Amino acid sequence: MKKLVAFAFIALLLSGCATTSKIDASISAVSQEDRIQFIILHYTAIDQPTSLKVLSQQGVSSHYLVGDQNPVPVWQLVDEQRMSYHAGLSEWKGYSRLNASSIGIEIVNLGYKDTATGREYFPFPPAQIDRVIALVKDISARHQIRPEYILGHSDIAPQRKSDPGPLFPWKRLADAGLIPWPVSEEVIQRMSVYETQLPEIKWFQEKLMQYGYTVPQNGLLDTATRNVLIAFQSKYRSEKFDGQPDAQTAAILESLLGQIKPR
Repeated sequence: MKKLVAFAFIALLLSGCATTSKIDASISAVSQEDRIQFIILHYTAIDQPTSLKVLSQQGVSSHYLVGDQNPVPVWQLVDEQRMSYHAGLSEWKGYSRLNASSIGIEIVNLGYKDTATGREYFPFPPAQIDRVIALVKDISARHQIRPEYILGHSDIAPQRKSDPGPLFPWKRLADAGLIPWPVSEEVIQRMSVYETQLPEIKWFQEKLMQYGYTVPQNGLLDTATRNVLIAFQSKYRSEKFDGQPDAQTAAILESLLGQIKPR
């Protein structure tokens, strides 16, 4: 009898615990958004078989890998709700360590080779970019990614990374409505002003930081500032990315900043 009473008492305690542990999810906070804030694009700098092996079996990874064969294959290597290791030390608009809040897309491309006449970058096949655009469209729609948060590795880590490189056709993503792009008429108009009086280095640093880059604010054209200018120019003016502040770079920057909507 005592055993039955003890058993009933324990059952009662357990039932009470079950009742009190229930979580009420009927109220949803207004102030919330998707954990995924960024899409980061990379090139692998190695061939397709090696890219697949490295990204699936070693200490780096990405959510997706877009191949370079025809037809263009796409692999999902990490579930979108899990973190992949593609961004490393990274920053954008005050966010840091972007692995936790981004989806990484690696694109098979050999990157570049250094030759006697200078560095040569490898182009991206149009069919491969078609797959990248379709993938980015799908991800950005599902996670409501802001256009200015679709970035290259060089945007979020300009001191150590240059991918996806100056031959990546960002303009095609802009034409697809995915990212901001400088308005040609605005650039031409503003260039005439800046050619007369080029802003100081501090102005470029402030504007680049306002756009999202992590850049010194010391008024000096130091190596770190030049690296950020190179990242910016290679994306929006790929025909000349020398890291030198000039009227066209200033005009492009102003045109882009005018398109950013406050949160």
